[in-house]
Amino acid sequence: MAANEPHPAAPGVAALAREIEEFMAAGGWDQPPQLFALVPTAALLDEQPELAGQLDRANPLTPVAQEALPEGDLAEALGRIAWPDLVIGCALAQEIIVLPPGSESELPDIAEADADSLRRAAADHPQRTEARLVAAVLRDGEGACVMRLRGIGTTEGTDETIDEIVESPDLAPNLVEALKATLLP
Repeated sequence: MAANEPHPAAPGVAALAREIEEFMAAGGWDQPPQLFALVPTAALLDEQPELAGQLDRANPLTPVAQEALPEGDLAEALGRIAWPDLVIGCALAQEIIVLPPGSESELPDIAEADADSLRRAAADHPQRTEARLVAAVLRDGEGACVMRLRGIGTTEGTDETIDEIVESPDLAPNLVEALKATLLP
């Protein structure tokens, strides 16, 4: 396979990111970050045939939730992860705060502030939006991101809030790179 040819499962990476986001959404908000291994479904079924009634062999990859990440710095936790050869990709779901463009000037100076002060300032910002971000990558570099923006609008004629879903592989380039690094030999 040439370097610029997509992995046979690549079209499924965006679908996996959406599937993981929907799985997390079913659990509601205020969840800790969740890491997933992306494993070939056929290999998973070969190792655990009892899962045959739960998995669709037609799906090339299956996300497998991992144990909870340790408390503390996410970048440090990701830096300690190494995957076995069976895992051909990984994904991370995490809740974040999104600020409107230009609001960086209203936050403490990044050079002088610690990460906790920046997080608090963003969480207290009057124009913040809570979101859930899912980034998924494969060993060959293919990646996808899905973000659910919480309560962006209301259903017409009601007070019921609705979420907005945004998809782009460029939503979280630093996270995508950090996830790719966990897949390096």
